[in-house]
Amino acid sequence: MASTTATTSEHIIKEIGGAANVASLTHCATRLRFQLHDQSKADVAALEKDPAVLGVVKQGDTGLQVIMGGAVADYYGVIMRSPAMAGLGESDKAPAKKEYGGVRGKYSWLDYSFEFLSDTFRPVLWALLGASLIITMLVLADNALHWQNFRAPMSEQPPTYQFMHAMWRSVFYFLPIMVGATAARKLGANEWVGAAIPAALLTPEFMGLKDVAREIPTAVEGSVQYQVDVFGLPMTIQDYGGQVFPPLLAAIALFFVEKALKKIIPSAVQMVFVPFISLLVLIPATAFIMGPVGIGLGNAIAQGLFWLNDLSPFILAVVIPLLYPFLVPLGLHWPLNAIMIVNLSTLGYDFIQGPMGAWNFACFGVVTAVLVLSLKEGNKPMRQVSAGGMFAGLLGGISEPSLYGVLLRFRKSYWRLLPGCLVGGIIVGIFDVKAYAFVFTSLLTVSAMDPWLGYGIGIAAAFGTSFLLTLALDYRTKEEREAMRAQIAAEREAANAEEERRIAAAQQPTAEPAASADPASESVRIAAPLSGRVMRLADVPDEAFAAGAVGKGVGIDPDGDTVVAPGPGTVMAAFPTGHAVGIKLDGGVQVLIHIGIDTVNMEGRGFELLVSKGDRVEPGQPLVRFDRAAIEAAGYSPVTPVLVTNHKKWGPLTELRAPGAVRAGDALLEVRPKVEEPA
Repeated sequence: MASTTATTSEHIIKEIGGAANVASLTHCATRLRFQLHDQSKADVAALEKDPAVLGVVKQGDTGLQVIMGGAVADYYGVIMRSPAMAGLGESDKAPAKKEYGGVRGKYSWLDYSFEFLSDTFRPVLWALLGASLIITMLVLADNALHWQNFRAPMSEQPPTYQFMHAMWRSVFYFLPIMVGATAARKLGANEWVGAAIPAALLTPEFMGLKDVAREIPTAVEGSVQYQVDVFGLPMTIQDYGGQVFPPLLAAIALFFVEKALKKIIPSAVQMVFVPFISLLVLIPATAFIMGPVGIGLGNAIAQGLFWLNDLSPFILAVVIPLLYPFLVPLGLHWPLNAIMIVNLSTLGYDFIQGPMGAWNFACFGVVTAVLVLSLKEGNKPMRQVSAGGMFAGLLGGISEPSLYGVLLRFRKSYWRLLPGCLVGGIIVGIFDVKAYAFVFTSLLTVSAMDPWLGYGIGIAAAFGTSFLLTLALDYRTKEEREAMRAQIAAEREAANAEEERRIAAAQQPTAEPAASADPASESVRIAAPLSGRVMRLADVPDEAFAAGAVGKGVGIDPDGDTVVAPGPGTVMAAFPTGHAVGIKLDGGVQVLIHIGIDTVNMEGRGFELLVSKGDRVEPGQPLVRFDRAAIEAAGYSPVTPVLVTNHKKWGPLTELRAPGAVRAGDALLEVRPKVEEPA
């Protein structure tokens, strides 16, 4: 039997138009990111019917994002291993030829730019998340336990703490190497050459040039550059640890250099001379040009934010959370993440992450309210989406499941989100919150902010504002809400019909030895399984039961609270919800007792099942206790069909009790053997 992951993966491949419709596939922390040949072939509604799919978002003319939550890598792996996707698998392993199409303009340059940024940082996200929690541990050891000053110089840190700092600094210091590799891979260039270029600028030999270099002051307070003449030209020697813009520019240059070299170098020797010439050209080009330009670009963005922060930290704290809901869908938040890292390396603190937390928790407030509303409505798809978004956000600080699963699908929800961003930003601004480590803003990383109490008040206000607004005003338009509720009702009716078919199927005779395959030769009497008022089956308030589609028999409007065995036999079906039980009587007659109409929707509330499948029962033995008042309070009819489900294998069925009062144990039905016609 296929696993849930495998079944869902097959469903996704089918509903996006089949494997042949896939141009490329990647994934981020929560989303499968498809580029399709024909976007119109993707059936969004069918995709979203799978409970594992948290949402679907079209992107541009060819993109399709399928939100899967934290287990996205599992689905990605199964899809890529699918035989139907075998051709695409080669593009994932060696994407050079496949991915060139994107740069040549297969997709719009704007869409591809956002895709490039997102897919560059996506593989690094795991390492960043892990490192951010190590930072949180060290900050807690400082702020809460007062064991060791987190911000003390390394020379003052005990060896254990120096080693712990090395564990998280490994990710941030060598981030240029990781970004160089992932950016080159996304573009189709060799990822290891893409990693080697920025790595050269982190070596002791390169940094050792500072010893013979001259100091050059910079615009950033407390920061200096070093210049030394190399090849007779001035080269700037800077600390490239944690920088992301230089490796991004180097990867773009590598793509074009490799592409040109492969046109002029014979394929037999490309493996040797393409990387040789690429490194020979691009390491100096990065050190002389792209490195300083990349740092200058980062500094320019940072200076703009510094200017606003210097003008008023309060205004910055309000602006940032109001911008983020529009930056994240476009992928434009990644440059700000890079600025945060630069701020920490140059200033020792960052002023963006605190206000950013207000946006995140306003987002999580909306999605938590959606979860509450979905539970009240019995809306299983939105319950899945909102629960995934809430847990990914509150525990991981990841907003994409909430954003793509709820906010971008129901645009009215932005009017519940933005007030929370505003309120949270105002409070964070009042406390002038700063971060002293790069962390993902979740409940687990509150202590990384200073003052953490002011930050906690701010994010709680952001969460509470958006939560209460969404709860009070809903997250949908009136039309969206009515359409969704109608769909829930229709799906519930379909589920009920399927349940009744399943019950009937469970009552069908199973294969038995030939000697006992035919019904007994004696008539079988069936006693009333509960007290009440007998009615004709045609008067039962359910079309399937009334038409005899499930079986032949009568209905009983009960006045008691217990269903008993209608004769000696064995329990064939005992539904966990307690709303129905099936008995195979001695002699072979199969009886279904269905307590109430549509009561499967009560999910067991008001029912107490007293037997199990396979149990031997005797006449009058209690099978189920039920609460008629609870059934009626839930809006369902308590009328109970008592049906012979294998009546086709028997002769005439006689009703022994006319419509009217009946007591449990009274004779109710008689089934006679089938009489074979003479040949």
